[in-house]
Amino acid sequence: MTAPGAADVVIEIAHSGISTGTEKLFWSGQMPPFPGMGYPLVPGYEAAGEVVEAGPDSGLTVGEHVFVPGANCFGAIDAGPVRGLFGGAARHLVTPGARVTRIDAAHGAEGALLALAATARHAMAGFDKALPDLIVGHGVLGRLLARLTVAAGAKPPTVWETSADRQAGAVGYQVVHPDADARRDYKSIYDASGAPDLLNTLIGRIARGGEVVLAGFYTAPISFAFPPAFMKEARFRIAAEWAPEDMIATRQLVESGSLSLGGLITHTARAADAPRAYETAFTETGCLKMILDWRGHA
Repeated sequence: MTAPGAADVVIEIAHSGISTGTEKLFWSGQMPPFPGMGYPLVPGYEAAGEVVEAGPDSGLTVGEHVFVPGANCFGAIDAGPVRGLFGGAARHLVTPGARVTRIDAAHGAEGALLALAATARHAMAGFDKALPDLIVGHGVLGRLLARLTVAAGAKPPTVWETSADRQAGAVGYQVVHPDADARRDYKSIYDASGAPDLLNTLIGRIARGGEVVLAGFYTAPISFAFPPAFMKEARFRIAAEWAPEDMIATRQLVESGSLSLGGLITHTARAADAPRAYETAFTETGCLKMILDWRGHA
């Protein structure tokens, strides 16, 4: 581990989440070249734990609970530097205090979900961004997008989901199979599925001048037939990861009770059982979010 400096904190991680987006791409060998990528690496960018050491310039104190969006603190081994991409899946992390976010310890494992919630908020918030009236995919990101839309006081969105295992759990909005939806005048469609071959289908479902927001992570080149998009005067937008202001706003929504993170964690495993946990997270459609429990792990 990298020795902590005056502005750093050492965090004892209690829970970290497994991402079925980027981490699954590492697991399957499909991850495209990415800044900072290289092996060996420590994955994970969803972690929550307690500050056990705090530098005088870190802005934190021992005992505070924080969300950690990963770290790059693992030094090197004989094979070379250990990359922190994204560096959150570990019992202890060293990171600048400015990178972490204070959270209520009562959140428990749900504290590790703040990154996904902030990413959903980033896709929707800001100048000249329309809230979704259709969301594609009822995984964790799709559910958070729907919950944020309802929390904003907008008309509840429709959510598409093809997997029967994921159609339940909606609160305040409707989940349907795409084949059961005949509507073709959606103004704003948010794709949270990450499927690169859906674009032509989505273009066929928007109103004239409608927008398709790509909120997933796509490994294959995305293409579409031009004439239908031309006729619809379609617009496309790509939503990136969260920014610091999204994290602040999301934490406030959660702490005020406006946004619930409940019901999103379906599986938990001990960190020592990580091989099985990763496979479950990536292969079982009924697994929305797998959490690794690091408590008691050396």
